[in-house]
Amino acid sequence: MFGLKDPQTAFVKGWIVEELENNHILVQCDDGSQREVDAETVDKVNPAKFDKANDMAELTHLNEASVVHNLHMRYQADLIYTYSGLFLVTINPYCSLPIYTNEYINMYKGQSREETKPHIFAMADEAFRNLVEEGENQSILVTGESGAGKTENTKKVIQYLAAVANSESPVKNKLQHSTLSQQILRANPILEAFGNAQTVRNHNSSRFGKFIRIEFTRNGSIAGAFIDWYLLEKSRVVRLNAHERNYHIFYQLLKGADPTLKQEFLIEGLDVEDFAYTRDGHDTIVGVSDRDEWNSLVEAFNVMGFSEDNQMSILRTVAAVLHLGNITVVKESRSADQARLAPEARAQAERVCWKRMGRKGADPEQVLLAIDSLAKGIYERGFGDLVTRINRQLDRTGMGLDDSHFIGVLDIAGFEIFEENSFEQLCINYTNEKLQQFFNHHMFVLEQEEYAREKIEWKFIDFGHDLQPTIDLIELPNPIGIFSCLDEDCVMPKATDKSFTEKLHSLWDRKTPKYRASRLGQGFMLTHYAAEVEYSTEGWLEKNKDPMNDNITRLLAASSDPHVANLFSDCSEAGDDSGAIRSRVKKGLFRTVAQRH
Repeated sequence: MFGLKDPQTAFVKGWIVEELENNHILVQCDDGSQREVDAETVDKVNPAKFDKANDMAELTHLNEASVVHNLHMRYQADLIYTYSGLFLVTINPYCSLPIYTNEYINMYKGQSREETKPHIFAMADEAFRNLVEEGENQSILVTGESGAGKTENTKKVIQYLAAVANSESPVKNKLQHSTLSQQILRANPILEAFGNAQTVRNHNSSRFGKFIRIEFTRNGSIAGAFIDWYLLEKSRVVRLNAHERNYHIFYQLLKGADPTLKQEFLIEGLDVEDFAYTRDGHDTIVGVSDRDEWNSLVEAFNVMGFSEDNQMSILRTVAAVLHLGNITVVKESRSADQARLAPEARAQAERVCWKRMGRKGADPEQVLLAIDSLAKGIYERGFGDLVTRINRQLDRTGMGLDDSHFIGVLDIAGFEIFEENSFEQLCINYTNEKLQQFFNHHMFVLEQEEYAREKIEWKFIDFGHDLQPTIDLIELPNPIGIFSCLDEDCVMPKATDKSFTEKLHSLWDRKTPKYRASRLGQGFMLTHYAAEVEYSTEGWLEKNKDPMNDNITRLLAASSDPHVANLFSDCSEAGDDSGAIRSRVKKGLFRTVAQRH
């Protein structure tokens, strides 16, 4: 039996009925059809006894067809976890399965992989045992395409570690460790509310990357946790693609907050369609209640020890961002270029900003761009402050946990291929490309070096080599790569998205097999390890800039609201009074998104 590639089902089984010329064969497929194919394009199929194999490393014929067939057979039986040697392959079931209960936790606790079925709990237990018994820090990498289930499996790892570590704590410390474990678990609803959103591929897509360090004492008790975050997709705050939503928190606030809170935030009687930053996307997610999610968020805030004042400060900035999006700008007169606020927007702007932002004239488009930049800046800084507050609650030693043993779990936005791919997708896919290269080097190249040291005959294969040309094309400063070219054009006064694209074509089109000009619009095609992706470059110059006005940031640093002032404390200047802030224009350091990361 052989496996043949099929455009509908990926692969079909068949057997050879005739050998033809030019290394071609005639194959009788099990769907009843006959196909003439190149003999080099078919894969051998394993005997039926290997169906639903727990570990694909045990397959006699290990090829793409046999891997897909085995995963498909297991998936049909609700077996979503499968080993592949050292790795665990997971397929998202897109439904709830009763395989994460305390009974399952006890089933995997202290057991070797050979004694149990493949499961994310088995991987977490192996990391925990290695930490406790060998004293070496551990890391679990959760990677895959958008919608593959990375965030959910990350939560299952944390669930397991919290349960097992608490069970191994001394009796006198169980209450303390139980509280800490609950706080670690309840950090997730907060992070998801502010950092996750619905995309076309995923109802709860993480729009940022995070590395969660769970700290342990030498005997295996939880000592604390720390969360690093990366690359929040702040452009989502002001601009949505079709069939998507903004960050969950906006909808949870509008749907779940009580009337008193809504009145405090000036959103009483208003809904999703009343705000520019939420009206263009979906209002709801099928099967998800924003009101229930709001209640879970408030509960998580309380478990984390956030005071009522802290919660109000955090949520007030969220409401402020919504109000910023509703500010409208018009020209003062037909003959004037200077913009002014529409009468109905003036009071709203005063509620949000409290003080005059500046006196320099600007056209409406410039003002709207500045407002969007302010909204993105407030939200991003607010998110960073939120993570800092969570870390402060989870650090029980007060020493930054530097000397503790830890298990790290890396969860980043997965590889994305949408109908329309933009700057955000390039950043995400570039990150995944780098991560895949590191993974290949660490898991394969180092293993091959071990073979060489042990004098095992082995043909050296550089599994990371094929990824380097694409990485270079994106990041190299010389010859100029995509990011460097974009940064360069962001400071050129007459540069446009079109001129940037044309420059890229002149630099790379037909000069590398990894790049080619888009055939249908303004953009380019880039070959990644996962697939070839077509990127539209419309709006890239604006997205790559970080053009928050210095006068505005210093004004916010001097805000009478302590939370807002703290968010922009790095922008304040000692000795400045409000008059000086309004009257002086300072040229700040211009940094693009690419340069910041």
